[in-house]
Amino acid sequence: MKNLSVVTQFILLGIPHTEGLETMLFVLFLSFYIFTLVGNLLILLAIVSSSRLHTPMYFFLCQLSVCDIFFPSVSSPKMLFYLSGNTPAISYAGCVSQLFFYHFLGGTECFLYTVMAYDRFVAICHPLRYSVIMSHRVCTFLAMGTAVFGCIHSTFLTTLTFQLPYCGPKDVNYYFCDIPVVMKLACADTSTLEMVGFISVGLMPLSCFFFILTSYSCIVRSILQIRSTEGRHRAFSTCSAHFTAILLFYMPVIFIYLRPTPSPWLDATVQILNNLVTPMLNPLIYSLRNKEVKSSLWTVLHPLCFLPKHL
Repeated sequence: MKNLSVVTQFILLGIPHTEGLETMLFVLFLSFYIFTLVGNLLILLAIVSSSRLHTPMYFFLCQLSVCDIFFPSVSSPKMLFYLSGNTPAISYAGCVSQLFFYHFLGGTECFLYTVMAYDRFVAICHPLRYSVIMSHRVCTFLAMGTAVFGCIHSTFLTTLTFQLPYCGPKDVNYYFCDIPVVMKLACADTSTLEMVGFISVGLMPLSCFFFILTSYSCIVRSILQIRSTEGRHRAFSTCSAHFTAILLFYMPVIFIYLRPTPSPWLDATVQILNNLVTPMLNPLIYSLRNKEVKSSLWTVLHPLCFLPKHL
C-alpha cells in the first residue's frame, strides 16, 4: 500500500453531542465490555469442558464467542481510555489497524452467521444426513473459510481507504476509525471510492442475509411438517434464538452503511449497539438459555463454589 500521507495521527472526537457525559459513558461502556468478556468466556469454558457439546453447532458457537471477545476489543479499550480523561489521539498505524481488524472480525462474523444458518438448515431439513454433511473436516473448512473471506474483505476495504492521501484535517468525528468518517479527511476526491466502498460493504452483508433468509424459510417449512408439538416447539425455540441474534447483528450494519445520508450521532448510537450490546447479548440469546450449556457450566463452576477456605 503506497502511503502518500503526511498526517501521523488522528484525533478521535468521540460520540457526537455527548460532551460532559464522559464519566457516565465510561461506567456504562466498561460494564458492557466486562459483561461481554465474562459471558463469552463462560460459553467457551462450558463448550470446551463438556464432550457432549462437541458438535458442529457448538463448534461454531465457540468461534462466535471468540469473535465476540475480540470484536468489541478493537474499539472499546481506546474509547474507554479517552473517556477516562486521557488523550484521544490515535496514530496513523493505529487507525489503519483499528479499521482493518474491525472489518476483519465483522466480516468473519457476517460469514459465520451464514454458516450457522446453513448448519441449522442441514440439522432440521436433512437430519439423517447431518453427521455426514457436517463432518469434522467440513466444519473446520467452513470455520477457516469465514476467517479467510473476512480477511480478504477487510484488506480490500482498508487498502481502498488508506491509499488516499491524508495531509490536512485529522479530527475524526467519531469514537473509532471507520471508513465513512476517515474518508472525509482525505485530501482528494473520494466520490468514486466511496461508491465502491458502499457497494462492497453493503453487498457482502446483504448477500449473506439473503442466504440466511433462504435457509430459515426452508427451516420454517420443515418445522411446520413436524408432527410432534414438543419437537416443533424445541426447533422453533432454537431457531428463533439464532434468528434474533442475526437480526441484532445485521440490522445495525445495514442501517449504518446503506443509508444515503449518514448522521454521526445516530450512526454512533447504532454502532455501539453493534459493537458492545450485541456481543454482550449473544451468550444469553444463543447459549445461556440452553439447558445443556447451563448444565455444563454448573458442572464446571459448582466445585469452585465449595473449595475449602484456608485461613
